[in-house]
Parts: sequence; structure tokens; C-alpha cells
Amino acid sequence: MTPAAPWQPRTLAGDPALTWHDPEPLRIAGAPVASAGGIHVVLLHGVTRCGRDFEPLVASLTATHERDGVDGRGLRLAVLDHRGHGDSSRASRYLVTDYAADAARFVEAHGPCVVVGHSLGAMVAAHVATHLPALVRGAVLIDPPFHGMGRRIGGSTWEALFVGLRDARRQGGGVPELAALIAEIRLPSGAGPVRLGDLRDAAALRWHAECLARLDPEVLTPVIEGRWLEGYDPAAVATAIRCPLVLVQADPACGGALDDAEAAAFASASPACDLVRVPGAGHALHREHPERLAATVRDLIARLP
Repeated sequence: MTPAAPWQPRTLAGDPALTWHDPEPLRIAGAPVASAGGIHVVLLHGVTRCGRDFEPLVASLTATHERDGVDGRGLRLAVLDHRGHGDSSRASRYLVTDYAADAARFVEAHGPCVVVGHSLGAMVAAHVATHLPALVRGAVLIDPPFHGMGRRIGGSTWEALFVGLRDARRQGGGVPELAALIAEIRLPSGAGPVRLGDLRDAAALRWHAECLARLDPEVLTPVIEGRWLEGYDPAAVATAIRCPLVLVQADPACGGALDDAEAAAFASASPACDLVRVPGAGHALHREHPERLAATVRDLIARLP
């Protein structure tokens, strides 16, 4: 891998809370998955996953646009694999601001777009929107975890999950072996530890194992250690976003990562944010409810100049 370039933190919009780093010279895998001219939409996945995690949403987006269109405009869809994930290079650092620097480089190379992100990808999309206001025309943020995977991760279900996933990836093996290891991860609950294999079906476990097989396990180290959000202040990011924005919150009672307090605080701090809550939806609502998310993206695009 090409040696990392020196990091050069700088301030955005005069706000010291909005730090930025120049990206390492990495290969970030980004590819068009559908193209019909018109609006460019960039899709940013969650931690431990890859761009293919958006396949259900891509199918729904292309189907709805082929059927209805948006003022006669088509879509150009592109997905990225974050550093350390999928087909992208491994890196020396894995903070949210690092992923955002990579995504910004991609947007700068491909021109004006709407950014749609899930979980980690949602936090990245928000930060890119603050950094490139002339290029990011709109954003859809799907259940960003913010400090649920930041300073409050200690002792949580997320910490147990990520420790188990890192251990499984370090142990290695093929997809069947990884799926078996993932199934045995124990998560804390009020009634005592619960086995992940009793919460997810075989298809979901296998898909997660396929993604994990292409993951640098060190991606999870800063998350587990509570360092992931260093240089990333959700309140400052919310205040700095000027484009039309939709914040989609899954149901915390069903595994959603964004709690009510942070959702309300982010939405109220952002000048142009619509908060959409989806009762009964888990964290992976882009896979559980792709048609609903496609409609949300389509409605946002319809509002753009």
C-alpha cells in the first residue's frame, strides 16, 4: 500500500469543531451501479458493510424512477466502499473524519450530487455536506449513531457486537466459518446475554459474514475504544449544513442506533432538516424498508432547484 501522507487538520467555516483531514493516498472503490443521466446520487454504507449493502435500495430507486421519474430527470447512482471495507485500500486510521475526507475526494471528482448514507455513511454524508456546500445539493441521513457509537459506547450492545465482530475477523476463515462465529456473539440484554444467531436469520448472518471477510478488523478498534468521533461534533455539523436534508430515524426499541434526544437535537440545530421517524424499523431500515427510503430520496430530489 502507498505510504500515508502527513495528516493536515484544518478548520471548516471558521468553526474549530469542524475539523478536516486531507485524505491518505488510498484507492477508494466507487462505481456506478445505475445510470440514466440527471441527478447524481452517491451512496455511503455503514461500518463493517460495503457498497453492495445498498442493493435493495438501489433496486427500489431505479424502479421508482423508471416508473415515475422526478420532473423528467433520471438518476446516476454510485456506491463507495469506505477505506478498510470491500475493495478499498486498508489505511492507517479509521476515524469518521477520515472516511469523510475520502468521500469528499470522490464527490469533488464526480461533481454535484445528493449524498445518501446509512449509519457511519450518514455521519460521513453530513460532514461532506458541510465541507462541499457547492457540490452537495441534498442529503439523506439514515439512522446515524452519533454518540451511541461514540462516547456512550462503553458497556453497550454495540460495543459487544463490535468486539465480537473484530475477534471473528481476526480469527479468520471463509464466509461459512465467519457466519458461524458471528452467530455465537453474545449481546447483553435485560434477561441476560442473547446469542446473535437467535436474533438474525441465516441469510442476514451470511451477508454480514461476506462483508466481514473483506474488512480490515482494525476498522473497529477506534469504535470500540470510543475514539471514532474524534474531530467530529454532530451539533457543529448540523449547524453548518445548508442543503435540504432528511434525517431518518429507526426505532430505538427495535435496534435503531439514533436515540430520540440526539435526533431532536440534530434536527433542531440544522437550518433545513426534516426529521422522519420510522416506528418498528430496525437499524438496517435501508434493507428492511427500501421502498420507503427510495420514496424519501425521490421526494428530496423533487424539492431541489
